[in-house]
Amino acid sequence: MLAFRNGMLFARRICAKQLVYSEYGDPAKVVKLQTVDLPDTPPAGYVHVKWLAAPINPADLNMIQGVYPIKPPFPAVGGNEGYGRVEKIGAGVKNVQVGDHVLPAKAGQGIWRSDGHHKEDEVFPIDKDLPQEASATLQVNPPTAYRMLKDFVDLKPGDTIIQNGANSAVGKSAIQICRLRGIRSVNVVRKRENLSNLVKELKALGADEVITDEQLAKEYRGKFKDVRLALNCVGGKSALLLATTLGFQGCMVTYGGMSKMPLQIPTGPLIFKDIRLAGYWMSRWYEQPGNTEERKRMYAELGAWMKSGEFRTPSFEKRRLEDHAAALEAASVQFDKKQLFVL
Repeated sequence: MLAFRNGMLFARRICAKQLVYSEYGDPAKVVKLQTVDLPDTPPAGYVHVKWLAAPINPADLNMIQGVYPIKPPFPAVGGNEGYGRVEKIGAGVKNVQVGDHVLPAKAGQGIWRSDGHHKEDEVFPIDKDLPQEASATLQVNPPTAYRMLKDFVDLKPGDTIIQNGANSAVGKSAIQICRLRGIRSVNVVRKRENLSNLVKELKALGADEVITDEQLAKEYRGKFKDVRLALNCVGGKSALLLATTLGFQGCMVTYGGMSKMPLQIPTGPLIFKDIRLAGYWMSRWYEQPGNTEERKRMYAELGAWMKSGEFRTPSFEKRRLEDHAAALEAASVQFDKKQLFVL
């Protein structure tokens, strides 16, 4: 778009802020705030998105550290999750409208920015009536729990699942989805000083049982039988303890490895109970063709739970892009409250 200023004709530009890294390393040290000029009107086939809020997730930090499978070319804008509002559309755009609220269609696009021009198929419309915190966190953790509870075992009301890392964002999502579907959840956490507070928190979300790894190995050993599904994000001995609870043809899904130890698998259940092992990566699911309609259904169900208050989003500490160093440092060490860039 052209405009006049002091009798001169000039093209309008957008001054966009973004958090960029040009090398791998400590996120608090290598990420820099940068401003770039964008054309006021996006090119043909592109949309201009005003990004509104974006959280810091562990995968975001791993990408900046260079230890994640997705490695955008340098210089790269950080952030894989968040939501924005479509401000303008370029020529030929058909499936996105001005005013739509959108998520990135897949990981690696760089959402820690105030504005961006994105191809039409790089964004995915969502319900505009969702609260800010729900919209900003709709793409990663709740869907990971949702898909693992749906895609590996045909769970029925009254069935039991077990998970470690139950106080993680995915773990808390799984607890709530199980409660809403009438599925019993056994939730394993590390022993800690404030264990009683954590137990209260998880039970308030709907957890049926909250125990430590030590308790599962000792006084609860053999108590849980015929568990249909185990969700593992820790690995090592913790995965071994989960697998021993599985019933015939039960399945353990691994979606993380926080202990950085290889899986330990019990030989007996693997042979005599025919237990199954699977891995899950949400980013791969988003890239698989043919998932568009299921993605819409999933977002609609999760969004309805969030709007009704049946599903609680995490607690957030809201940050500006200018506060990125403190936010990234906090995200590396503070797990009870997520960091959220309000853009």
